[in-house]
Amino acid sequence: MKKRAFLQSEYFYGLSIAIVMGLVIMSVWGDVKPISEVDWLDVFSEGGLVVLALFWLSLLIRSRPAGRVTQLLALGLCAIVFSWSMDVADEFIRMPSTLIWQNWLESLPIPIALVLLSIGIYHWHQEEIAITAQMVKRERYFREYRLFDKLIPVGGAGYLKKQLKLSLAESKKLQQPLALIAVDLDNFNSVNRLYGAEESDHILQLICQLLLLNLRDDDLICRLAGDRFVVLLHNTSEYEAQQLSLDLQNAVASFAYRTRQLHQRVYLSATVATTMANTDNSDSLIKRLNLEISNLKQHPSNAI
Repeated sequence: MKKRAFLQSEYFYGLSIAIVMGLVIMSVWGDVKPISEVDWLDVFSEGGLVVLALFWLSLLIRSRPAGRVTQLLALGLCAIVFSWSMDVADEFIRMPSTLIWQNWLESLPIPIALVLLSIGIYHWHQEEIAITAQMVKRERYFREYRLFDKLIPVGGAGYLKKQLKLSLAESKKLQQPLALIAVDLDNFNSVNRLYGAEESDHILQLICQLLLLNLRDDDLICRLAGDRFVVLLHNTSEYEAQQLSLDLQNAVASFAYRTRQLHQRVYLSATVATTMANTDNSDSLIKRLNLEISNLKQHPSNAI
């Protein structure tokens, strides 16, 4: 976090120095216009563009790690901010028409910015292709960050319902079976009480990673609520779903973890339930899966 704050301040400091130098050059070679000659409509419109570009720059630096793509995009936006700032200053300072380079401060940074942004966006495109390939088990070709879980980088309940609607329509159209697996951690509240919320949150993140390792590329995992995960299995028979359920249950049972502060071994187990999508809609399917999990927890002898 500190490194990101330093990176952000570095770009803004450099941009501020460049703008100040540009204003000094204009002040030395030009004359300040009387207030009556200032076109305030241009001032507000061009000033608004500067504020927007600064907002884009801030979001870019705060949301991305350092690297070549971030650097190219940030430098391109800095050049745009500088150019538009000089446009605003031009409304207050009259430059002599005899100066050959008077428009360079306003015009030259724009083509440079466009070249930098174009190269940066191209590499960003390549980066997104690689990230999408890694996120396929979390997104399955549909990205909506607002529906993602805040703790674990997978979809939440809203995302699961949206994906279920799409999958039910797809399975009906292609006449393929659709299965769901619920994975509910047993007595996870005791982990929270013994080791605290921060440690239990970390364990949930690791469990999600462990489940991901045991899924196929076309499977989708979401966090339904608390310590309950749901896996959506496309073109999967009931027998295949049961086998995968057993794999996930065994993976949780073999989870090897020691707490970060006390270095104590944490043992976990999970109750898993499998259901096939028949004529259900997304809400009834999730409801049936939750009821099956509750029944298995009350009668553990019926579990896998």
